[in-house]
Amino acid sequence: MARASSVPEHDPAVRLAAFNHVSTDSVDDAADAVGRIFCPHELKPTTRSSPEFFALHNCAVFGGFSVNYVAYGGSVTIDPGCLERFFLLQIPVHGSARIQTAARDIAAAPGESASLLSPTIPTRMTWLGNCAQLILLVDRRLLEQRAAALSGRPACAVEFEPAVDLASTGGRALQSQILEFVDLAERLGPQRRLSPIAAANMRETLSAALLHGQHHSASDAIDRFGGRAEALPQPLRRAREFLHAHADEPLDLVQLAEAAGTGIRALQLGFQRHFGTSISEMLRDIRLAHLNARLTAASPDDSITDIAFELGFTHLSRMASAYRAKFGETPSATLRAMN
Repeated sequence: MARASSVPEHDPAVRLAAFNHVSTDSVDDAADAVGRIFCPHELKPTTRSSPEFFALHNCAVFGGFSVNYVAYGGSVTIDPGCLERFFLLQIPVHGSARIQTAARDIAAAPGESASLLSPTIPTRMTWLGNCAQLILLVDRRLLEQRAAALSGRPACAVEFEPAVDLASTGGRALQSQILEFVDLAERLGPQRRLSPIAAANMRETLSAALLHGQHHSASDAIDRFGGRAEALPQPLRRAREFLHAHADEPLDLVQLAEAAGTGIRALQLGFQRHFGTSISEMLRDIRLAHLNARLTAASPDDSITDIAFELGFTHLSRMASAYRAKFGETPSATLRAMN
């Protein structure tokens, strides 16, 4: 932990104060310490000699993501290149920031606009006027796996529209979400941890807020697989709901058609047209998504075999192969990563 007693408090409402990791007026110490928490980066004051400089970083870690309060004195440039391992949602609470990505220039200001940085897109930032931001760091793997579960496609790189309009419905929801997490961390304090189930619920809420609240490269696939890209006929809506409710049971097309109120052939054609997949493929994806969610909430001693059987998988080798093809890792790797 880098500290210096001369660091000024520019903001009396500093968040996550009990979770302080960095407090220094040394540029080199700040770059090194903050780099260990986020990623290596180049940090420079915008003027050669800046007596205003300080760095403050408070960080509360949850499984798969963290909430952070980061502030710099004066004005600084930050060049991390590609983040690689994580996404960053940055919401200014003081000062302002300019963010340059591969194809966009973004101006971020309190109550107006924020930035959402993707791990595969190079980024360079300038924080201006004693800028302080609330930052949500989300593990890349977590968000890409959730996008795969929602889109019916294998996990792949997800790239967000980097400018977040805080006046929009999605922007307000994201800002509200990060503030809720900050409030929760401050109530818990550094010594208390969430239960695995509570942490999994938070990850689910966070993933949904990001993937449904801000446009990204998988948005169209998620809309199509979820049937939101156009008005969904009631029989298909009922059929999809039936699959979700009976995902742990063997597929019975006659029973499914009766529940939907239409014929089997009409369902098969409707699934291809509206969801871009077959009935059996959607059921498999529903089961795989449930398995992924269960594993992220499981304890290390929980049995993957038992969970898989509960979800309707009867061929474990096929399940493991399909899981790896979809999420890019084995079920046991997911279980280990969340514990």
